[in-house]
Amino acid sequence: MALRLDDKIAVVEEVSAIAAKAHSAVAAEYRGITVEQLTQLRKTARASGVYLRVVKNTLARRAVKGTDFECMQGGLVGPLILAFSLDDPGSAGRLMADFTKLNDKMVVKLVAIGGKEYGPAELDRLAKLPTKEQAIGILMGTMKAPIEKFVRTLAEPHAKLVRTIAAVRDQKEAA
Repeated sequence: MALRLDDKIAVVEEVSAIAAKAHSAVAAEYRGITVEQLTQLRKTARASGVYLRVVKNTLARRAVKGTDFECMQGGLVGPLILAFSLDDPGSAGRLMADFTKLNDKMVVKLVAIGGKEYGPAELDRLAKLPTKEQAIGILMGTMKAPIEKFVRTLAEPHAKLVRTIAAVRDQKEAA
């Protein structure tokens, strides 16, 4: 069933609003994927904070115009499903990487982040980006390490003195 003009405008506005606030995007060709598999993909996408939509390419080009994902316009060819990361930059990449491992018919065509388009080979790099909680944990560990080393350095002379006294005591007891 063909979309009326009002429906097309609504689709473009919806996808454009999502693209304006998204962190990253992945476009994949879904030719040969069953309805059950797409339903499972959509369910997983909702749970992981990824906006997933099948959009006609002409409407998708209009929707991403004026956003960070305008770079994708040239690669929107064929039957594509668009995935936009809303929570953290790597969520769309993780979703598509996990799904393509299970379904070889899903072929990633484009990856976009930060206003730059990358090839499908960069999907793994996007998928390996840490979540917000993981990034905070890494940052805290990095900030905490010098302080811990400083405290150990300050405590070492006292510990060495205690070990020396204990060794002298053990030597006198043995004698």
